[in-house]
Amino acid sequence: MIPRLKETFKKEIQQELKNKFGYKSIYMVPEIKKIVINMGLGLDGNDNKILKSCEDDMSKITGQKPVITKFKKSISNFKTRKNTNAGIKSTLRKNKMYEFIDRLVNIALPRIKDFRGLRLNGFDKFGNYTFGVKEHIIFPEVNFEKVEKIRGLDITIVIKSRSVKDSLELLKKFNFPFIESKGN
Repeated sequence: MIPRLKETFKKEIQQELKNKFGYKSIYMVPEIKKIVINMGLGLDGNDNKILKSCEDDMSKITGQKPVITKFKKSISNFKTRKNTNAGIKSTLRKNKMYEFIDRLVNIALPRIKDFRGLRLNGFDKFGNYTFGVKEHIIFPEVNFEKVEKIRGLDITIVIKSRSVKDSLELLKKFNFPFIESKGN
């Protein structure tokens, strides 16, 4: 079954953005390529029980098994050793990506306490958007009673676009709640 958001993108959003920016082809329209979700564990990465529970939570959120990331080099000030567990990450593409965006925008972000919107300064020079979530329990898939410690998530949305303005317009069409900047 095709996700609702993917259908909306193909039928409506793509054509609207093509007309708005004056592109000659729909292949020039900005498009989300993948979403990378990262959960850093720090020193807790060495504890197998904590690592397993975080893996379970992440797999419930994303719908697929996450990859365990390792430290690349030892840094004594951060108490890290080379090749020990640093965190977990999951990369979503195609249908799972669209389903995640739908749940993120419509269910998870409104559940954040005192949420006013996402900031515009999360864009890099390529048009990708990155933001952090302080509590992974905002997703309804995670059982609040079984969580030992509330952890944060870094979410990166990789977008194929020509500029930051194009990427912003695409995310606004997907109903991302951005804080509107106040002009003078």
